[in-house]
Amino acid sequence: MNSPIMIACAHGTSNAQGAAEVNALRDAIAALRPGLDVREAYVDVQQPDLVDVMAGLPGDPDGGSARASAVVVPLLLSVGYHVKVDIARAVKSRPGSVAAAPLGPDPRLAALLDQRLREAGVTDNDLIVLAAAGSSNPNAAVSVEELTEQLRALRSNRIAPAYGASAKPSVPEAVAMLREEAAGGAGAGESAGGVDMGGRVVIASYLLAPGYFHDQLAKAGADLVTAPLLPSPVLAEIALERYDAALAAAAAKA
Repeated sequence: MNSPIMIACAHGTSNAQGAAEVNALRDAIAALRPGLDVREAYVDVQQPDLVDVMAGLPGDPDGGSARASAVVVPLLLSVGYHVKVDIARAVKSRPGSVAAAPLGPDPRLAALLDQRLREAGVTDNDLIVLAAAGSSNPNAAVSVEELTEQLRALRSNRIAPAYGASAKPSVPEAVAMLREEAAGGAGAGESAGGVDMGGRVVIASYLLAPGYFHDQLAKAGADLVTAPLLPSPVLAEIALERYDAALAAAAAKA
């Protein structure tokens, strides 16, 4: 029996490099699991749209033994509107399909962020803004806070989470707050976690690839912005684990 189709669903971007890196991630997933049908889909900006991809799956969309089952794996870093609404709605429209969890939070992503910080030359004396895309769904902030704690377990720096949109604090607000702490202002002291102030303010980009949100980080007033998470083989490994876990959960439920 063939494995269910994986629909690797990304947000979508108009940035050519970002789009190429997400496509390379899909190729890496397929390379790790030969024979798995990995399909492209998006919830915004790019085509093919997830709803159209679901509608075009082979078999009987109204139910029947011939219909193909599929797993939608969000190539997204946290639970948010696109996972809870767009992807959930698309999966509901196609009997036999299920949705997997997003890629984050995950300790391996924290380790990858730590790697990006080390690659950028960040020292223990620097202050870090962990910059996520942001969502109006409160579960997204919970995911980012969890990832923040995972990164704190790896580094002694003062680390503050912030968001590109729809949640507070914004990235510029967090940069300004840490700037004040570094100068010994009102925000410094016990809240700074006992870290010796005086270093740079660095933005750790908790984003998959270059695109609109990553471009905005350069305008937030930090001394340094790290590269996004891609390219990295760990993202393909996590995506396949999410796929397998979704199938196992569906089998247990059945």
